Amino acid sequence: MWELFSYGVISLWLEMTGIQTQTLGQDTIATLKWQAGLPQLVSPANSDQTLVVAVDKYLEDLAVQGLLTADAQGIWLQSELRPLYSKNGKVPIPGASLTKIATSLAALETWGPQHQFETLISTTGPITNGILRGDLVINGGSDPYFVWEEAIALGNTLQKLGINQVTGNLVIVGNFLMNYESDPVVSGQLLREGINSDTWSATFRNIYNRMPPGTPQPKVAIAGSVISQKSPPKAIPIINHKSLPLIYILKTMNVESNNDLAEILANNLGGAKVVQQKAAWTTGVPQAEIQLINGSGLGVENRLSPRAVTGMLMAIQRCLQTSRWFVADLFPVSGYDQGTLRDQSRNIPQGSVVKTGTLNDVIALAGVIPTQEQGLVWFTMINRSPYWEATRAEQDKFLQELVNQWGIVLSPPAITPKINGNKLGLGASNRNEIIKEY
Repeated sequence: MWELFSYGVISLWLEMTGIQTQTLGQDTIATLKWQAGLPQLVSPANSDQTLVVAVDKYLEDLAVQGLLTADAQGIWLQSELRPLYSKNGKVPIPGASLTKIATSLAALETWGPQHQFETLISTTGPITNGILRGDLVINGGSDPYFVWEEAIALGNTLQKLGINQVTGNLVIVGNFLMNYESDPVVSGQLLREGINSDTWSATFRNIYNRMPPGTPQPKVAIAGSVISQKSPPKAIPIINHKSLPLIYILKTMNVESNNDLAEILANNLGGAKVVQQKAAWTTGVPQAEIQLINGSGLGVENRLSPRAVTGMLMAIQRCLQTSRWFVADLFPVSGYDQGTLRDQSRNIPQGSVVKTGTLNDVIALAGVIPTQEQGLVWFTMINRSPYWEATRAEQDKFLQELVNQWGIVLSPPAITPKINGNKLGLGASNRNEIIKEY
């Protein structure tokens, strides 16, 4: 009941169609298994009457409070691969930050959950008596999550190599972003501050104070300027910095609903249209049901059908089936993670995996609830309403009523997270691989 669908049944189907599973890659097999269930991703012909009553009550409560009209509501409910309920389920509606689900899916399909972005650090001169007599070169690799803690860890690794001073410049090459800054010179200036605690601002010190006790405070002073170059100078590589694994980055993006991270990842993938195409193909819905102008969800031009949103969440679970991770390792889990769930004071059933979305007149919620009677119930609710708190309260109340009807299962293996979204390991020195020691 708790598996997304039966491997055994679909493996038998593959054999009956003449496909030898041992000759296929794991991802290909997973894709075929998912696509074998796609015919089930259709509107339910006959919804359970008790469920119909619950949904009608939910819509009525929204209307009575003047929060929205019934026509402004999009709902899709599905138990594993069995559709339960649809209202405007195939209609693209502004989905706000539910767009980040599409970005997450496209990133997983492209790079895989363990992917790490690499930043190469090099020198153009010798190191003697703690002084680098030359330039320090940073060759960026589009790391979307190089932030204060990572700069501190890099500074400490530079000092471990014996570099306390740099007589030359800090040279930025490639796509290097720090704190989501796209201007390479600005990113370089932030890095310059980060590796030298003598120049830390109050903001930087506050970040440092949240790091593990005893973390050294680096003091690497750069005498020259921060400059940007298109091509790298002749230099000797000394450190290969690796980002957090992609799945940790996606967890942060979704828990905090971080628009900057989402935009950078979407750009790294090739832009919103590439995200849209990858998400639609992997999910198996028409592209008309996933219409994107960016990767974050900012703007009502980003439109998603409730069916597509649910399908994308299920596709993410499928993408992770050959790994140790679950969909819960990418999104906030009620009672476990903080982020938007804490900020919005949500009352969502404990153990549910969800993604929130908010614009001026859009309140959206999608995810999966572990129930006793229906197994994993996947859902999407998109409301057009300017009344944030009241609409969120009605969404939460509706989910609680479903749990009262079907029962809740705490910590089911299929959606219990292994990643704590509040402790990701930023600033870990073991992701700085020393290439050359002096």
